Amino acid sequence: MKKKMERLKRILEESTYTVALCGSGMMEEGGFTGIKKQDKAYDIESRYGHCVEELYSATFYNTRPEQFFEFYKSEMLHHMPHDTATGPALAAMERAGRLQSVINSNIYDKPRRGGCGHVINLHGSIYQNQCPRCGKEYPVPYIMNAKHVPLCEVCRIPVRPMISLFGEMVDSQKMTSTTEEITKADTLLLLGTTLASEVFHHYIQYFEGRHLVIIHKQKHYLDEKASLVILDHPMNVLPLLGYGKEDSKAQ
Repeated sequence: MKKKMERLKRILEESTYTVALCGSGMMEEGGFTGIKKQDKAYDIESRYGHCVEELYSATFYNTRPEQFFEFYKSEMLHHMPHDTATGPALAAMERAGRLQSVINSNIYDKPRRGGCGHVINLHGSIYQNQCPRCGKEYPVPYIMNAKHVPLCEVCRIPVRPMISLFGEMVDSQKMTSTTEEITKADTLLLLGTTLASEVFHHYIQYFEGRHLVIIHKQKHYLDEKASLVILDHPMNVLPLLGYGKEDSKAQ
């Protein structure tokens, strides 16, 4: 492990532009089980009478808002992943000039909440909620504390969590920005995801840089294509780089 950490630090120090892709493993290290995981999906369907693809969809938000928000509040907000050391470690890398961009595939915005400035949330964020008619914004507690459907105080229509629901296209501007960032990357960090990622595999093909680094708990047969693979949660690896300690010394 020591040799791998030394090599990772050297790759980052020599990199001219580093981009991090944050996948579902970032939620799992915070204790969240993805709703599409087989056992979780089966449990949800048995309790709600509908599959996750139906419940977590724009169709249910538009036509069955009570059922949508019952599911959304109980499964996505009440059980959100807890904060880990990954977000602050990424922020420390950014402040040290060793990380230029973070592309996040989950809706919990952990990199930004950890202190990162340049973040693309491909699927939106639970922290952005607004009325689809007047645009009035509402915080997460407003959604959580609503007895049934959270309604806009002005328009009296359901507030919309600004996240990509199943069946919706990802925002084209975010897709373009993601492609541009990966194209510029000299080093690409895959954190909590693999080269076979359902979300990222299309974007990774645009990477033409020098080093591809994977930090993920699960081994994958495509790992052999990477420059460096560390089989662990990012929260157990990134703080060991010591960038946060260098911040403390500077203060």
